[in-house]
Amino acid sequence: MMRSLWTAATGMVAQQTHIDVLSNNLANVNTQGFKKSRVEFEDLMYQTMRIAGSETEGGNRLPTGMQIGMGVKEVSIHKFFSQGSFESTGNPLDIAIEGNGFFLVDRNGEDAYTRSGAFKLDSDGRLVTSNGYPLQPEFTVPAEAVNVVVSEDGHIAALDKNGTELSSADITIYDFINEAGLNAVGKNLYVETEASGAAIQGTPGEDNFGTLAQGYLEGSNVELVDEMVGLIVGQRAYETNSKAITTSDSMLQTAINVKR
Repeated sequence: MMRSLWTAATGMVAQQTHIDVLSNNLANVNTQGFKKSRVEFEDLMYQTMRIAGSETEGGNRLPTGMQIGMGVKEVSIHKFFSQGSFESTGNPLDIAIEGNGFFLVDRNGEDAYTRSGAFKLDSDGRLVTSNGYPLQPEFTVPAEAVNVVVSEDGHIAALDKNGTELSSADITIYDFINEAGLNAVGKNLYVETEASGAAIQGTPGEDNFGTLAQGYLEGSNVELVDEMVGLIVGQRAYETNSKAITTSDSMLQTAINVKR
C-alpha cells in the first residue's frame, strides 16, 4: 500500500483537531476571561532508505541521506494567558485583574482559579461566581450595606449610607510558574496540576501581581482576524491532504489498469 495514503490521512486528522480548537476559540470570543488555545504539531517517525554520511563502495561519504516521513501528529494544545480587553460595566461587583493573577474560588471543596471577575451575591450575601462558587477568602456583604468598594490593592469594603465600613477584607490573588500547565475544567475555571506548579499567593499590585479594577470585566483574548485566517489555512491544508489521498488512489487505479 502506498505510504502517501496513510501520511495524508494523518494530515487530515491533525487539521481536523486544528479546526476544532479554532472553533472553540471563536465560540468563546465573548466569554469573560477566556484564554485562546493553539494546536502544536510534530512530525512522525521516518523511514530511512540511506543514512547521511555512510560510506559508498568507492570510499566516499554520502552528503545527504534518504528519509521518507510518515506524517504528522498533534503534540500539544497550548493555552495563552495574554491580557484580554477590558469592558466597563459600572457594576461594583465586577472586578478585573489588570496584569498577572487569578481569583481563588471554592469549587465544591476544591480550589479553583479564574480570571473572570463577574461576581454576584448569594442568599447569604457572600461574593460568588455565576455558578455559586464563593470567592476565597469569603466576603459577606451585610443586608444594610448600600455600596461595595474595591481598591486596586485588593481591599474590599461594604459601606452603609453614611460611608461607614460594615465589613471588609483583603482579596488575595494567585499566580503560577507555568500558567499553560493549568487544567481547564469549564465554567471559566482552572485547577492546578503538576505541570503548572503550586499556586503562588500574592497581594494585588505587589511583586509581579496585577492590580484590581472595580466595575470592569476582562474579555476574551481571542483575535477574530487571526482565528479566521487560521480557519482558512486549516481548511486549505485539509483539502490538500485529501487531494493527496485522491492522487494516490488514482495512481493505484492506474497500476491496476496496467495489469489488466
